[in-house]
Parts: sequence; C-alpha cells; structure tokens
Amino acid sequence: MTQDFKIGPLNHVGVAVPNIQEAMDTYRTLYGATDITEPFDMPAQGVKVCFVNLPNSQIELIEPLNEDSPIHNFIQKNPRGGQHHVCFEVEDINVAVAEMNARGATVLGEPRIGAHGTMIVFVHPKNSNGVLVELMETPKDGHH
Repeated sequence: MTQDFKIGPLNHVGVAVPNIQEAMDTYRTLYGATDITEPFDMPAQGVKVCFVNLPNSQIELIEPLNEDSPIHNFIQKNPRGGQHHVCFEVEDINVAVAEMNARGATVLGEPRIGAHGTMIVFVHPKNSNGVLVELMETPKDGHH
C-alpha cells in the first residue's frame, strides 16, 4: 500500500436521466448552461452520454440505451433520475486499482475506456458512504 496515492480533482458528477434531451433542456433553460456537448451512444456501456461543461467541472448526463443498461435499474428505482456517481481524476488507473484493492475497497469490474476516451473504473458505494465513485485516468491532452 502506498501512502502517496490520493485522488485528484473532481472531474464530473454523473446524473442518470430518463431522457437526455429533456435533461439538456433543463440545464439550458433553468440553469443557463450554454456549453453542452452533443449526446453520443456508448453501446459497450449501455448508455447515451453528454456533458454539461461548467467553468470548474462537468455534469455527465447519462441515459440508458436499453433494459440491459447498468443505468436502467437506477432509473427504475428513481424514475425522474438523480445523482449516479462522482468522478475523480487519478494519475494512473492501474495504480489506483491496485491501491483500492490494497485498501480493501471493492472495485467494480476491470478498467475500461470511459466517455472521455480515457481509462475508468468504479468503486462500490459501500466503500464511500453510499456514493458510487468513478476513478478516471487524467486525460493526457490536459482537457478535463
């Protein structure tokens, strides 16, 4: 176990939504967000995603693509949607996974490419006061 390991900046807050277009409209009309990316499908993860870009972070809007989506059950339990996860940057995803395992956390699955095109992994909510935590390798181009 390495005492040096720690999470980096908050990258985004993931919000599961039943309808991504309606959610985008809400962030535009209610909160005045003007920089929202076009939604795109991530079939490997079973979701449609877009980002609401803010001065200091992002909100990731996530809609299930189908009933097999990992977000589908969340929406079934929370029909209007809600906060799904928080994402923190880490320098090296493999070091992060090794440290999480060494520190007794339950890492969900293997590292995989996330919506930012960089490696991600999730840590079970039971390890983080009921919050699903995504660890994301800091994008190499410096874009957060």
